[in-house]
Amino acid sequence: MAYKAQKRWALIAGAKEAVIKKDWYVAQQYYHQLYKKDSSNKIKFGYAEACRLNYDTDVAIKIYGKLAASDKGNKYPLAYYWMGQLLKNKQKYKEAKVWFAKFLKLELKDENHAYYNTKAKLELEACDLAERLIASPLNLVSDHPAGPVNTKASEYAAFEKDSSLYFSSLRGFDPKGEDTTRVYNKIYKVEIRNGKWQKAKLLDTSFNNPRTNNANTCFSADYKQIITSRCKALNASEFSCELYISNFKDGKWQPSVKMEAPINQDGASTTQANFGRVDGKPALFFSSNRAGGEGGMDIWYAMQKSDGSFETPVNAGKKINTPDDELSPWYINESNQLYFSSTYHKGLGGFDIFKSSLSNNQFSEPENAGYPINSSYNDIYYSVSKTGNKIYLSSNRVGSMFEGKLNCCNDIYSFTPKSISTPTKVCDGPPIVKKDTVVALKEQMKLLVPLTLYFHNDEPNPRTKLTSTTKNYQETYEDYKELLGQYADKFAKGLNGEERKTAINDINTFFADSLTAGFNHLNRFIDMLQKVLQNGETVRITFKGYCSPLASSDYNINLAKRRVSSLRNYFNEVHDGWFVRYIDNNTPGEGKIIFDEMDVGELSESKASDDLKDKRNSVYSPSAASERKIQVIAVSFGN
Repeated sequence: MAYKAQKRWALIAGAKEAVIKKDWYVAQQYYHQLYKKDSSNKIKFGYAEACRLNYDTDVAIKIYGKLAASDKGNKYPLAYYWMGQLLKNKQKYKEAKVWFAKFLKLELKDENHAYYNTKAKLELEACDLAERLIASPLNLVSDHPAGPVNTKASEYAAFEKDSSLYFSSLRGFDPKGEDTTRVYNKIYKVEIRNGKWQKAKLLDTSFNNPRTNNANTCFSADYKQIITSRCKALNASEFSCELYISNFKDGKWQPSVKMEAPINQDGASTTQANFGRVDGKPALFFSSNRAGGEGGMDIWYAMQKSDGSFETPVNAGKKINTPDDELSPWYINESNQLYFSSTYHKGLGGFDIFKSSLSNNQFSEPENAGYPINSSYNDIYYSVSKTGNKIYLSSNRVGSMFEGKLNCCNDIYSFTPKSISTPTKVCDGPPIVKKDTVVALKEQMKLLVPLTLYFHNDEPNPRTKLTSTTKNYQETYEDYKELLGQYADKFAKGLNGEERKTAINDINTFFADSLTAGFNHLNRFIDMLQKVLQNGETVRITFKGYCSPLASSDYNINLAKRRVSSLRNYFNEVHDGWFVRYIDNNTPGEGKIIFDEMDVGELSESKASDDLKDKRNSVYSPSAASERKIQVIAVSFGN
């Protein structure tokens, strides 16, 4: 489609049509071309929305950020809210909280924003919970099977039966199908022999209808019934599904037939079935948007009668179901626990998996299933093997295979629980933690870099050519933080009305979102570093220094060295010098820190003024402040 050659009116018409069809990929292409011609707030909002809904997160963050800076929450206040959500998806919880707080400060009273006000308050709590869950990961060994299970297409809804795994995939059309004009989801089966995955096999047309999407396999307890979903597209993004059942009879599976009411219901989508036992009786759990729910897709369940038919489905209730979607129920009979996915309950980001106990026909308050079962991306289709020793789920988390766009596609992951033992306490540091916990901590440390720290002008030790300092970074940070009022006064000097308000807001934003957030990230990095060092890890930390262009290059190089020196001093002095013994430590079996320093002075493309007389722009502007920094640009492990 030739987007570039079209005129503005044609691009707008194309974008509107794509939005109506909920074809977010096409909408993004149209808005991309429009944005190059017209960077008005209206176009920015449409472009950002299309990017977000097309899972192009980084571009969405960029455009929402520009919109928020120019609109100031006046006409497009949801830019603040979506910035929070997208940063949460990127696992940047501190920054996400800043944006959620900004949204709430707008105090929007109209009915259109009531949901977002409630949700933003929940998300502030969720960000804190997420950091706690990540800091205390579950004792699990994870596996991300490649080859016949996961591909660059989307794989999901794993169900283990005997030595086989049934799952759904969008890996290409069935060449024997009648309709080869488009790609449909199909159900596959792959066997495990001698610990190795065999070739994935496509189930026959008894289960895979060639004209619909086929997904979500589930078996009855006696393995004599299979229920699957068949879904038809409502538009480019939404589907309506119905449940189909096949019975094992006379030694073979019968063709799948549509389940009768009250399971399927006209005008409603019904999908993602799972069998369980409630009060000792068989029940079918599923997700549906039928009338009588709390909003969107809800979890429902229906008791199965002795003749195989089902009673009227019951909504799982307000503790489970919310205004958002609740999906992929999985019921564990032994513990009377329901696992499901939701975007509303407090999670790490996107869809999280939650668990709730059923007692006296009431479900308990859902509890987050924890990290690393949950990530900051979408985590759905929780299932457990019959023996209970393996957990499966689907996720588009970092590491999932993709083609074209990161985090576009789901992969199947598995987790094997390990026995939990009490950590061993040591006298000079944090408790020794399990090896799989250390693996998780290392991944979190990597996600924190580049870790950026900021400095007041010509600090530390101004007007000197020294290459080192006795100050540590915490001292420079605390001194800098006290200058907030001075920065606001100097940068807003001579401005009036809305311009003055905007200038002060820009300074407050820099101090909160950059200066303070950077120091908080450093402390989090330090806490995780303690744990991995205590377990004998070698950690290589690479620093890089920058300066704004107010002095000669030679002076700036020395200033950059002083700033890096202040960070090294912080490592030497924090926690009463706990890290000193590990710096360049060569004792076998013990942890070791190796510091790499890349001393670079002036930024190659500075946006700040280099006029010494114009201190408003060369010292106190957010542009100048953002260039006076050092970064932890890399962290690696091992020799």
